[in-house]
Amino acid sequence: MPTIAIIGAGPGLGRSLAFTFGREGFDVALVARNPDKLSDLVGELGAAGISAAAFPADVRDTHALSAALAAAGAEFGGIDVLEFSPYSGLQQIHPDQVTVENLIPELETNLIGGIAAVQAVLPGMVERGSGTILFTTGGGAINPYPMLAATNAAQAGLRNFAHNLHNVIADKGVHVATVAINVFIGAVAPEGVPHRDPDDIAQVYWNLHRNRDRVEELVTSHPDGQ
Repeated sequence: MPTIAIIGAGPGLGRSLAFTFGREGFDVALVARNPDKLSDLVGELGAAGISAAAFPADVRDTHALSAALAAAGAEFGGIDVLEFSPYSGLQQIHPDQVTVENLIPELETNLIGGIAAVQAVLPGMVERGSGTILFTTGGGAINPYPMLAATNAAQAGLRNFAHNLHNVIADKGVHVATVAINVFIGAVAPEGVPHRDPDDIAQVYWNLHRNRDRVEELVTSHPDGQ
């Protein structure tokens, strides 16, 4: 069976991704900081007949992240799809307030963590001649929001890396794409706040993996991206 590793797995989008790919016949490797939440999700997936296992690690600890992905690969016989969506919170930092100190955590989570995850799985994908790497960013990675300057900068770096990586490994059978989520993730949201159900968003990832026809998808409150 193919395997998806979900980095930053939680009760929202991560859960929806796990069920979406699991129902398509994937084993699911869950990576996140909180082992108790991972255990709960493994149990929920198992009850639905989906094979899943937890590999706790903090994405900012690159050695622990690499070890978790290595353990997942050993458990399931390799990683076929890597999905990277750690959540570091939405720090309200304007461009004129960005400092080295408040930018470093965002870089560690969003950019350095993403590169470390790729380093852990890419050699195996290239060797097999197949694989998918899906990075999650926010809409601000494309069109920045002034109040999220530090997060935007780090995610824009990840987006740049993803496009660059795609350009050099697409002919090796590995598809790389980004999903820029420009809405509140949830079936419901505060009045007036654009939102999309996480199950709906998870389908975007599945389509990118299955169709391999684009490098980027912008998720808005409208399914057609408008």
